[in-house]
Amino acid sequence: MIEQLTQIFFSLLILSGIAALLAFLIEVAHAYIADYGECQLSINNEKELTVKGGSPLLFTLMEEEIYIPSACGGKGSCSLCKLKVVEGGGPVLPTETPYLCQEEIENNVRLSCQIKVKNDLKIEIPEELFLIREFNVKVDRIEELTHEINGLHLTVQNSEEGLNFKPGQYAQLKIPKYTKTKQSEYRAYSIASAPKNKFDIRLLITKVPSGAVSTYVHDYLKKGQDLKMTGAFGDFYLRDSDRDILMIATGSGLAPFLSMLHHIKDHGITRNTVLFFGDKATEDLLCMEEISSFETTLPNFTFKPILSRVKDKDKWKGEKGRVTDLIEKHVVRNSSIDVYICGAPVMVKSCMDLLAKKGIPEECIMFDKFE
Repeated sequence: MIEQLTQIFFSLLILSGIAALLAFLIEVAHAYIADYGECQLSINNEKELTVKGGSPLLFTLMEEEIYIPSACGGKGSCSLCKLKVVEGGGPVLPTETPYLCQEEIENNVRLSCQIKVKNDLKIEIPEELFLIREFNVKVDRIEELTHEINGLHLTVQNSEEGLNFKPGQYAQLKIPKYTKTKQSEYRAYSIASAPKNKFDIRLLITKVPSGAVSTYVHDYLKKGQDLKMTGAFGDFYLRDSDRDILMIATGSGLAPFLSMLHHIKDHGITRNTVLFFGDKATEDLLCMEEISSFETTLPNFTFKPILSRVKDKDKWKGEKGRVTDLIEKHVVRNSSIDVYICGAPVMVKSCMDLLAKKGIPEECIMFDKFE
């Protein structure tokens, strides 16, 4: 028996050694054999750059201070980093096809995080992305809002104008390399503060067990620490129209709506506004005092929270169920409203399906999915 265990132990030891050697050889191959040298990058037939080959296009552009939207930090799961590759991109990869429709493929639209710069490339990107800037920010305060959501208050350091953003847009927060990462990482978070406060930026960050950035914010980040932030991004923002406003959120999806409500207050907007907010239990409710203040200062604002896992001890007197139940109960068929939805993809889809059944036109529904 002991002899068999000894053989198993040495076999595992040998396999571990082989795996370590293979990993080392892969790193060596990447560093020396897969050296693509310098490549030429042509942007919009106007800007010519000489860049070092070998990195994903998304990060190569970032090194040149050209910031393409990416909510997932280049992991290939958010599909926001799309741009047009006119020449040199090679065939569409299997990691891209789930996020590209046939029309996009035919028009050479690609995910920039999945294309490695191996040769000269000719690309096209929207002109407005050249206006995106990276900011140095200092952590002014970390606020524990619930057991899993922190409010991160940041002060912009290196800009005379601060961060200009529309209510509802997001910023990309960059954290340094630490024990759980191999390099610096960044993720996208909706801005929860008032657009008029261009130097004081607030983000609501939910701790994800496997999330490198959220774990860093919750467990490692300290007051007074310096970070990098890029923005603002996104076409999810408050539109100017004559229609009423319906906001639908779950969890930290509340963030963009806090920004919108501050904007509505600061600009004296009188449109009827309703916020549906769904969560599990009373301890998951966040920013309730802030929302209560809007109920006092905004005469045309109504707040409707709903909880799905109410406990007897909670003594909850409000609505019970899911946020979709509020749509079924309170949204009038063929209403003249602009709807904004922010939360998990499954929730967003469920809400959109219900709203379609209620006769709300697709062009009147805006959404932001948290991946």
